[in-house]
Amino acid sequence: MGAEAKSIENQFLAGLMAPVTDERDDRDLEVVGELPAGLNGIFTRNGPNPQFAPLGAYHPFDGDGMIHAVYFEDGKARYRNRWVQSKGLLVERKRGQACYGSVSEFRIPEDDVMAEGGMMKNNANTHYVRHAGRYLALMEASLPTEMTRELETVGEYDFAGKLEGSMTAHPKIDPVTGEMVFFGYSPFPPYLRYHVADADGNLVHSAVIEIPNPIMMHDFTITENYAVFLDSPAIFDVEAMMRGEPGMRWEPDKGTRIGILPRRGTNDDVRWFDVDPGYAVHFFNAFEDGDKVVIHAPIFDRMPGGLQFDAPNQTEEPYPHRWEVDLAAGTVRGEQTDDRAGEFPRINDTLAGRRHRYMYNSMARDWGFGFDFNAVVKYDIESGAATTYTHGDSVVVGEHIFAPDPSGAAEDDGWVMTVGVDRLTEKTELIVLDARNIEAGPVARVRIPRRMPLGFHANWMAE
Repeated sequence: MGAEAKSIENQFLAGLMAPVTDERDDRDLEVVGELPAGLNGIFTRNGPNPQFAPLGAYHPFDGDGMIHAVYFEDGKARYRNRWVQSKGLLVERKRGQACYGSVSEFRIPEDDVMAEGGMMKNNANTHYVRHAGRYLALMEASLPTEMTRELETVGEYDFAGKLEGSMTAHPKIDPVTGEMVFFGYSPFPPYLRYHVADADGNLVHSAVIEIPNPIMMHDFTITENYAVFLDSPAIFDVEAMMRGEPGMRWEPDKGTRIGILPRRGTNDDVRWFDVDPGYAVHFFNAFEDGDKVVIHAPIFDRMPGGLQFDAPNQTEEPYPHRWEVDLAAGTVRGEQTDDRAGEFPRINDTLAGRRHRYMYNSMARDWGFGFDFNAVVKYDIESGAATTYTHGDSVVVGEHIFAPDPSGAAEDDGWVMTVGVDRLTEKTELIVLDARNIEAGPVARVRIPRRMPLGFHANWMAE
């Protein structure tokens, strides 16, 4: 299929982030330990895996999406990986080379490329979710891309023509109603659109939410009755981007605020609350406590890296925070809840938008944009306790997701799972921890017969 991406002098194309070049199907994977009987489903991990060498600068947001999946079936595990075959990637395959620029060095593609693949490649490389029987590969600047259970690409999905604009890579699925709540942002007006799809996948509500600036809003969260936004001053500069200059600035003077919107509300219903400057890349969860909305998220002092990652020695670290928005009093109170930096926050998703007790966060050796995660911390927000597990000295891990035990009753009955890659040997394992006792170490390690490049978000789809 033409020239493949090489590990050129770019930290995001080398080492454990170097792209792989094949698509595999491997059955009867070796397991060290014992697979829990209740693990029936699919572990997925999405991430950038460019097929062709970049035209110039390369940012991890640029890489073609590749879904890696481990299927747990009949007490055995199998592995499968597939590229998301976007229109842009198909255009490049036809020409045997990269045809698009970078988010950090934008360039308008050739006319024929634009006609076939669009102005920007929808690489769908950030997350992978299932809703209403559809599997969706996501990146926040485009429409979702529908896939099959076996990772074959169906194509872009626009909710029967009803979805205007893009879709976030972090939709929230209500475990009680089955609704999928999401948003889309844009550097062009309108800057923020909000949406609700019902349990059958029909888009049933959309609203434009007015915000004063074009910002990068990567994530949000929900409660039983509200959608919760963080309007942080990570400001797009489209003119600079078109000149090939940094296309985003952190402008703290523009303020940071929390927006609380009724789940079926419109712009007139949003209530905004000013908070200290900060940026949430991701949220743990939020829930209601009487008239109060309680929000948990790791918070950076500023947007980390922007679209450049041009300051490798930056050491901004995200610390867990808790906000309490009192809707009756019209006040908000925030506090840092721990001094352990961490990101990729997760909970038991069967409690999304509801009161939770446990939270899981990935900790890193350093925060210099090396994706060097090596540990997990489990927080008990009721008792204040925290327990940790640190993986091997040379092991780099990713997001730790929660897989519930179908026979369990407690919130932490289940398993915490992550992909670990050994920096020395490049051997890859899917690591399974008992969520009730993570410090005891893995109950099972599923050996993946190839290196899985470091990537973005993981998910568990129970069956």
